[in-house]
Amino acid sequence: MSKRSNSAAVLAALLAGAATGVVLGLLYAPEEGKETRKKIRDKANDLKEKAADEYAKTTEVLKDKYSEVSHNVKDKYNQLSSTFKDTAQNVASTVKDSYDKYKDQIVSKTSDVIKDVETELEELK
Repeated sequence: MSKRSNSAAVLAALLAGAATGVVLGLLYAPEEGKETRKKIRDKANDLKEKAADEYAKTTEVLKDKYSEVSHNVKDKYNQLSSTFKDTAQNVASTVKDSYDKYKDQIVSKTSDVIKDVETELEELK
């Protein structure tokens, strides 16, 4: 980002320097005041058009970069979101499978204990 700021500052300084040079050159030229003012006006218009062109080019480049970065961010977000969903589903599935496995084991062990207790009670009678 600082390279763009530096580039913009350099461009602005060059345009200001060029404008100042043109104005000073025209003011010291041995011409009639009316002709000098016309030249200054023409040069000012030229510089204005150049600045507008540069502004339009820079704006277009920035729009393209923004679009590219925005697209890349959206793609990364979608990839991460998809990966997160898949991982969450895998974790949930693993937890459910483990729960079902241990639930069945506990039910089986509990049934065995109940049978053992009933057998012991029958023997005690």
